[in-house]
Amino acid sequence: MGQIYSYDGLFPVIDPTAFVHPSAVIIGDVIIGPGVYVAPCASLRGDLGRIVIGAGANIQDCVVVHGFPHTDTTIEEDGHIGHGAIVHACTLRRNVLVGMNAVVMDLAVVGESAIIAASAFVPAQSEIAPRSLAVGVPAKVLRALSEEELRWKREATATYQRLCVDSRRLMVPCVPLNAPEADRRRCSQPEVLPLSDFKRQTGAG
Repeated sequence: MGQIYSYDGLFPVIDPTAFVHPSAVIIGDVIIGPGVYVAPCASLRGDLGRIVIGAGANIQDCVVVHGFPHTDTTIEEDGHIGHGAIVHACTLRRNVLVGMNAVVMDLAVVGESAIIAASAFVPAQSEIAPRSLAVGVPAKVLRALSEEELRWKREATATYQRLCVDSRRLMVPCVPLNAPEADRRRCSQPEVLPLSDFKRQTGAG
């Protein structure tokens, strides 16, 4: 499990079915629910405000989750926080996806099943409508999401939920090999397509 620290007498709470990578840092008033995946180098710092991560959410590599005094930073169940994103003193409703390197700022509320595009900036106190796609700097709602896009998001999140279970039993410290084996196999994970390829395959694009 990760680098876990109490702060001011407050101990993080981590459900035993969650996976927290050893390089992730969890500090203070942080509550991590069942089946949550916390990737390498993520920082969840509950030294000012409370952080709550709902069941089945994933917090990917180098994500920063933080707040300020007397606020909660909440990522509800099935949240999907992409690599390098910053989530600060805001509320992400159920099934939200925050794209890679996006920023969601103080007291913003992102509605259920919304998607924040990669590198978007959601300003403080913004509200993003449920089931919408928000893009840009500052982020603006571009359009409603299609049923196919929502299905893609659910499948992508389900992949991380399987990864949470698998990582608890399959990720083992090791000494690297000097050269690849003959007929080296690949990781046994189901295929997950980028959204553009998914839409082409399903005829939704």
